Amino acid sequence: MKYIVFILFLASIGSIIYGYMVESDISQKLIGFGVAGLFLVVFPLFSYYRWKDKNLKDYMLTKENLDKMRENQKRNKI
Repeated sequence: MKYIVFILFLASIGSIIYGYMVESDISQKLIGFGVAGLFLVVFPLFSYYRWKDKNLKDYMLTKENLDKMRENQKRNKI
């Protein structure tokens, strides 16, 4: 999965750069496809790859997590 995301990232960046460097009829389309590929394909795949084994409740501000943070702050200040 890591290599697929990396290859798609390079393809999108390459498409954007090629669209800027070459003056042709399809240069604006290449730039658009590169940007769309980055934000509609690469970023969601990267996010899924990085978060697939994580517990989302660990990162939410629930009452239990706020209490843990307060306890940690009290322990570190003493």
